[in-house]
Amino acid sequence: MKVDKKEMFTTARLMLFACGVTALTACGGQSGMKLGDDEFTVVSVNTTHSEQTTAYPTTIKGLQDVEIRPQVSGLITRLLVDEGATVRRGQALFTIDATQYQAAVQQAQASVQSAQASLKTATDTEANKKILHEQNIISDFEYQTAQNNLSAAKAVYAQAQAQLISAKQNLSFCTVTSPSDGVVGTFPYRVGSLVSPSITTPLTTVSQIGDVYAYFSLSERELLAMTKNGESLQSQLANMPAVRLQLSDGSIYAHEGRVEMISGVIDQRTGSVSMRALFPNPDKVLRSGATGNVIFPYTMNGVMEIPQSATQEIQDKKFVYLLQSDNTIKYTEIQVAELNDGKTYIVTGGLKEGDKIVIEGVQILKDGQTIKPITPEQRKAKYDKALKDQKEGNIKTAFE
Repeated sequence: MKVDKKEMFTTARLMLFACGVTALTACGGQSGMKLGDDEFTVVSVNTTHSEQTTAYPTTIKGLQDVEIRPQVSGLITRLLVDEGATVRRGQALFTIDATQYQAAVQQAQASVQSAQASLKTATDTEANKKILHEQNIISDFEYQTAQNNLSAAKAVYAQAQAQLISAKQNLSFCTVTSPSDGVVGTFPYRVGSLVSPSITTPLTTVSQIGDVYAYFSLSERELLAMTKNGESLQSQLANMPAVRLQLSDGSIYAHEGRVEMISGVIDQRTGSVSMRALFPNPDKVLRSGATGNVIFPYTMNGVMEIPQSATQEIQDKKFVYLLQSDNTIKYTEIQVAELNDGKTYIVTGGLKEGDKIVIEGVQILKDGQTIKPITPEQRKAKYDKALKDQKEGNIKTAFE
């Protein structure tokens, strides 16, 4: 078999090119690449401002969650809405068998008519007795008796009217309506269920969720830090930044909220104070009873911020490689703030402004090692040149 040397050379060149691309990729691309055996990217640590957030677990509640309970006893005859329906104030939700209450209304109406007739008789009798008494035809006692009978007839009539009003009200209670706008909860009772005002489980719950409350807690220390500048609590509330809401699936709710209430009592058991934020809910995405996190934004000024890639962690302690004047590196412990954004650390101790640290390749470095420091700009330029040489087939210069 005859072998074409030119073809073999081309194939070998392509394989070498592929290996070079793989090597660059394995080093993490631009962000993790080290060019040269002793070249490491170094940056100066300077003070800056940092945008940070703090998250607090929260429970979401409607502006009001109203338990719907029957005010009369009877069998449920109809369900007029479905679970999860959006209802208006006064909208009918259930009907309860009204037979006995309709009968009670009719009986009360009959009692009113009877009492009205008796009252008319007593009124006419009293008027007649008055004329006779004025003419001294009947005694004072007989006239007084007529007056008493009239008063009694008036009382019976008033009582009959009150009973009619009560009967009509009970009849109206057979249609259970929503006391507010909101969203209907579940139905533990169905058609045919016997319900009464004494049931332990409500017919349903109507949650008013056009806006929702997010309840969360701050520690006593955090509250003091918030208010120790001398401003009143109301001023603090007015000046608080807008807060965001992280939902249970990790997504951020589209609308911002505002903190509008801080409790005046610190919980003795937990040492925390309850707070409440208000979020608009025009699309009814948020439901009463949901959970999530209220996210507070804040700005830290005059801090030193370093990339997490520049650190190593040993037994919960963090270290960086600090560049010395003779280009050796010193393994240095640092202290960082507990809060971070997953990409950077805020340094609270161990470094000072102007110090230079290695930000890449720290896993292969050793304390006291001599390196050739390069800037991020130099690193990028070398990386771009290597990619260009590889693309053009300059394998030799691509890995110099």
